[in-house]
Amino acid sequence: MSRNPAHKTKGDQRRLRLIKLIHVARRELGMADESYRTMLANMPALGGRTSSADLSIDGLELVLDQLKAKGFKVRPKSKKKAPDLPLADDRQSRRIRQLWLSLHEQGAVRDPSERALASFVQRMVGVSALQWLSTDQASQVIENLKKWRHRAIAIDDGGAK
Repeated sequence: MSRNPAHKTKGDQRRLRLIKLIHVARRELGMADESYRTMLANMPALGGRTSSADLSIDGLELVLDQLKAKGFKVRPKSKKKAPDLPLADDRQSRRIRQLWLSLHEQGAVRDPSERALASFVQRMVGVSALQWLSTDQASQVIENLKKWRHRAIAIDDGGAK
């Protein structure tokens, strides 16, 4: 019975993850290929193997431990995050933020964060930060937020106007 090559077992996935980590460690430590292979050859537990491709999971873990001892630090995979911009502080941006927070207080907006506001603005006018809104775009956002707030107030009042 042959195994489907596209199907990876957990052991295969772990092995590939360890190999990738080892390559990252080599790069971050600035370790030349020759130095890396010499390090492997000098590790008795590896039986003279000089390539990560030839190692078992246990062997790969030993190599990773050795690289950590040389200063490599494993960092968790992070989501790529845009750098935080300083808050836009012009009159229209302050008004947009005030309306957004007001909608949050009314329960119409779940996430009051600047990031959520930026996502809302992006969907509305195609601009990803308040700093980059034109005066007309900012006015459009303000008017839409005011209408949203008016609808939220009407719902809270049971539909009475």
